[in-house]
Amino acid sequence: MQEPLSQPLADGAVTLDADRRRRCGYPEVVYGEGKSAETIAEILAAQLARGEQGLATRVAADAAERIALRLPSARYNALARTVRVAPEGSHPVERRGLVAVVTAGTTDLPVAEEAAETLDWMGAAVTRVNDVGVAGPHRLRERLADFESADAVVVVAGMEGALPSVLGGYVACPVIAVPTSVGYGANLGGMAALLSMLNSCASNVAVVNIDAGFKGGYLAGIIAARAAAR
Repeated sequence: MQEPLSQPLADGAVTLDADRRRRCGYPEVVYGEGKSAETIAEILAAQLARGEQGLATRVAADAAERIALRLPSARYNALARTVRVAPEGSHPVERRGLVAVVTAGTTDLPVAEEAAETLDWMGAAVTRVNDVGVAGPHRLRERLADFESADAVVVVAGMEGALPSVLGGYVACPVIAVPTSVGYGANLGGMAALLSMLNSCASNVAVVNIDAGFKGGYLAGIIAARAAAR
């Protein structure tokens, strides 16, 4: 009998996409914000039962503690606000491709950490380059060798969001720009950085939503996996 493609959970409030890996290459990721700890734990438990390694994003610390009571294998990254689970006895994910995650400033780290956790869950090798914003341009040049061979680069920046354009002029791979809500009043909660990145004159720069570390990491992970497969 064919295995069902969806699985109702949480008294019907959630329908797990059990076919996501076959169609898209990776299991469904749980967006934790607005969900109870019990609901997140139930979804992750269902994925574990299917032999999947689960990832939940935007999980508060108190919710993570309650999830761990049900799923002792759950690992919480407080900076990224992610929870990951893996079936008992599962082997480490095979590394496919290389992605660099670059931040303009230290205050961009939570969003960058979400991207890095996503990439690690996807099986990409990750290189981290932090605090190389345009206010000190020599810092970026000094680190170019660390990511010149990357399949993709995720650049996380707030303020005026200039770093992706500058970095894009140095590399021959896709640059995924992630604007953050870091900045003073005229930053408008990340809108200034978003619009600056959308207007980038570097041809290899693409942009995701404000503070969307998961989305930036996921796109870069797909690029890296397909590059490695070739």
